[in-house]
Amino acid sequence: MENLSVYDIVKWCDGEIITEGNEVNISSVCIDSREIKNFSLFIPLNGENTDGHFFISNAFENGATASLIDVNHEVPDVSDKTIIRVNDTLCALQKIAENYKKRFNIPVIGVTGSVGKTTTKEMIASVLSIEMDVLKTEGNNNGQIGLPLTLLDAEKHHEVIVAEMGISKFGEMEKLSNIARPDIGVITNIGISHIENLKTKENIREEKLKILKNYEGKYFLNGDSPLLSKLDKNKFKNTVYFGLNGPYQYRAEDILSCGQSTEFALVAPDFKENLVIPCIGMHNVYNALAAVSIALDMGMYLDDIKAGLLNYKGVSMRQEILDINGISIIDDSYNASPDSVKSALAVLRAVHSKGRNIAVISDMLELGSNTEKIHYDLGKYIAVEGIDILITTGRLAKFINQGASDSALPIKTIHCNNNDETAKCVYSILNPGDKVLVKGSRSMHMDEIVSSLKENLEL
Repeated sequence: MENLSVYDIVKWCDGEIITEGNEVNISSVCIDSREIKNFSLFIPLNGENTDGHFFISNAFENGATASLIDVNHEVPDVSDKTIIRVNDTLCALQKIAENYKKRFNIPVIGVTGSVGKTTTKEMIASVLSIEMDVLKTEGNNNGQIGLPLTLLDAEKHHEVIVAEMGISKFGEMEKLSNIARPDIGVITNIGISHIENLKTKENIREEKLKILKNYEGKYFLNGDSPLLSKLDKNKFKNTVYFGLNGPYQYRAEDILSCGQSTEFALVAPDFKENLVIPCIGMHNVYNALAAVSIALDMGMYLDDIKAGLLNYKGVSMRQEILDINGISIIDDSYNASPDSVKSALAVLRAVHSKGRNIAVISDMLELGSNTEKIHYDLGKYIAVEGIDILITTGRLAKFINQGASDSALPIKTIHCNNNDETAKCVYSILNPGDKVLVKGSRSMHMDEIVSSLKENLEL
């Protein structure tokens, strides 16, 4: 972050200085008092479990220069420090980021979609970084808090920003678009993640399309996602499609997985070229197509694009393949939706091994009134896909188990009561060469199962 003055911040968030300290320069913005650096602005946020306002004094003790405070809280008794009163600290954070970003003439690539946002963001950043100084969203900081914090990391040397933009409710994408003002909008697909709040897939599409302010800029869309291929061409004129199954500007064919890499032929308007990505799964070919199409559109050399793809490194807990003493564990425990489970199952089957395919699946959340049927149908899908053993845990995952059991196909099903019981069950049935997929919604803490398996297998 470039240095800011306290007075810029006051102006940008329509704040009022209540107490004024000696320092006027701000060199970073922080929402966690434990991570404060000298000359930081602390922004206390109201969370589900705690209120950041209780930690203002801690932030000052740790070196903060200034802190925001909203109108509903009393001013703490501090001296020689600046406190700025605002109507709402989250809105203030967003306003500060929006105005800070305007200081730079840096193009922004916004990445959204029902699944695949993080991997696509990472692939785009990996490719572009061969020729450019890239600022990217770290981890999963893609929402109303994370996006502003990403933008506040921008500095003069950055040449492009790759920002992941995730939503779960109506109106959220418009807010994010106002803050980041992307020049390019990437939509990986339209599925049913967060359908509990957004009600229909059509609503999800309309919200995702708001990634570009007033629909102005260039869209890069997955043409094989049906709802994205049916856009009004008069309204969405500046659109690039990528995919496998249509006459798109950028298309992949002759796809072959070997070991933990995938080779495919890129068919572009003027050439055809073989590319390699260091991961497996058809969904990762789509992610790579998004990265390649943007890079080519930005004028990158093909050899540099190839190098950028090979430099891609997977993200922890997102289809991370761990080989431990003859057992392959696919750690995809970060989150889950029906579409992402299906993609993960494809990776499970694609891992080369003579052992059994074991799927360990927990609840998928935010799926609305049809959630039990969606889980049941996924169980049937798992059985049809040739999974040898299905182990489930969680109240909703019982319906996955039931769907697989009712399929009358040769799949062994086990249901466990908690993660500890599940980990012990999985470990007790493992044979050399087996492959284990672990997946569930984030709040189900399926990473606990992965950690337990790693600990026992490494003994």
